[in-house]
Amino acid sequence: MKNKLFSVLAFVAVIALLSGCGKVPQAAIESTNAAITAAQEAEVDVYLADEFAVLQDSLNSVNAAIEAQKGKLFKNFGDVKEDLSLVQAQANELASRVDRKKEEIKDQAETMLNDIKSVVAENAKLVVRLPRGKEGAAVIEAIKADLAAVDKTVAEAQSSFDGGLFMDAFNKVTEAKEKSDSINTEIKDVLTRARIRF
Repeated sequence: MKNKLFSVLAFVAVIALLSGCGKVPQAAIESTNAAITAAQEAEVDVYLADEFAVLQDSLNSVNAAIEAQKGKLFKNFGDVKEDLSLVQAQANELASRVDRKKEEIKDQAETMLNDIKSVVAENAKLVVRLPRGKEGAAVIEAIKADLAAVDKTVAEAQSSFDGGLFMDAFNKVTEAKEKSDSINTEIKDVLTRARIRF
């Protein structure tokens, strides 16, 4: 009789334990999603894109684990709750770091915008000194077109910067700087070969 009673109590305890772990951790899911939404609103996906992609992958993995547990007879969401807690902590940590990264990108973009203006001005002065031999006029027009494209990109970068889109400004000014430096090197090379001082 005692064995039978003990067996019934053990069975009830196991069922209670399994059913307690078998509920979807909806509150944890909602708080994790809220943390990720807050991170997106803080522009973590823009300024810390690689880390945010890892965070999204972690969340997708947790969601897959939740769906896998839903399909089981005896569900156990214990590990899922821990994983959700980790994802939420990562989202909060990224949100706390984004302002510092944003300021860093802003400073770099501002410095590059100031630096590129001197290279663009130098290119404009040097292009008029290029030799106009047989094919020189066509080459000069091509370089002028490239310089106009650089000027347009710099203006777009400045506009983005003024609008608070610092990552966009940084990307555009980086592109313009690479192109402008390349043009500058090309012009100086031609002038050196033609023995024209600059």
